[in-house]
Amino acid sequence: MTAKAKYQDVLDLGESLNIQNGDVSEENGVLKVKGTAKTQYDKNQIWDKIKAIGGESPTDIMANISVEDTSVFHRHTVKSGDTLGKIAKQYYGDASKYQAIFKANTNILKNPDVIYPDQELIIPNL
Repeated sequence: MTAKAKYQDVLDLGESLNIQNGDVSEENGVLKVKGTAKTQYDKNQIWDKIKAIGGESPTDIMANISVEDTSVFHRHTVKSGDTLGKIAKQYYGDASKYQAIFKANTNILKNPDVIYPDQELIIPNL
């Protein structure tokens, strides 16, 4: 199996995340991937997928992923059923960090218990 075939799920994820300036090549059994993710969260998703396939320190892939917007961790569009706690759990793994999201969005949020579908929330770097 080629490295490209092995890491096809990583390439597919990069495409679904709309990674910009992407370049993929394979040399001596090592897959070389580069591109620019919109946010740190997107970059982390790529690395999590790489590690899920190749282990903690894979030797058959080299990835150089930069981040376009380092001022935020991510930007989240609220969907029906979302709460700040659910959103915090998704991005930070800890629902109690919802307060950080609320504080970063006080320009559009007045109450942490009231959010609406289609609002774009800043998910701050912690």
